[in-house]
Amino acid sequence: MPLLLAAFLITALLYASVGFGGGSTYSALLALSGVDYRVLPIISLCCNLVVVLGGTIRFARAGVIPWRPAAILTAIAAPAAFLGGLTPVGESAFMLLLGASLVLTASTMLLPVMGDDEVQSHPLARFAPLAAAPLGYLAGLVGIGGGIFLAPLLHLTRWNNPRAIAATASLFILVNSLFGLAGQVLKGGEGRLAAAFDFGLPLLVAVAVGGQIGSWIAVHKLPQKWIRWGTAALVFWVGFRLLTA
Repeated sequence: MPLLLAAFLITALLYASVGFGGGSTYSALLALSGVDYRVLPIISLCCNLVVVLGGTIRFARAGVIPWRPAAILTAIAAPAAFLGGLTPVGESAFMLLLGASLVLTASTMLLPVMGDDEVQSHPLARFAPLAAAPLGYLAGLVGIGGGIFLAPLLHLTRWNNPRAIAATASLFILVNSLFGLAGQVLKGGEGRLAAAFDFGLPLLVAVAVGGQIGSWIAVHKLPQKWIRWGTAALVFWVGFRLLTA
């Protein structure tokens, strides 16, 4: 448990510093630790909520969330996240989906992030809502927020300025995690929720600490490129380990 606590703290720190929750990596770390795969999404989605809640509140207070378009994306994704949480999945399929999502996550973190002056929307930006439902479903199914896939898409299509995209991704992760968690709890019942709580409570404390440190790093504008590349390397390694285990 001490090593797992340290890994969760570092993961939350890294993800929070670049504006994400870290759900897929939490799930992978739990899987590699031998935790029952049926409990993983509940713990991971709870950790996601702890990490992104503070960021979402800060974005809202700063007035940088583009509420109407962000609400459209989130409203499309949320029911799909709930359905994903309800969907039964076998252990081998779950591990394959989780490992593949981690490798894809690492790839998205290497994509360039546009600068503040690159705000002219690309025509494809109008089709961003089409990606919301699949990302929401994946979020509920394997215990991620989906924002780490949404944000690169929004950057590539110049959907809005970088701060608005980060704020939208944070809101997207928060709501998807809530709806995915509801589906997982309904699917597993009170017994599985109790098991997740008993095992996961110390991990929630670890990600709360790591998330606060990561937010401080983001606010003080330490080199984001190096943080993103380091996080991508960590995520790719964990995903590769999971796929080859």
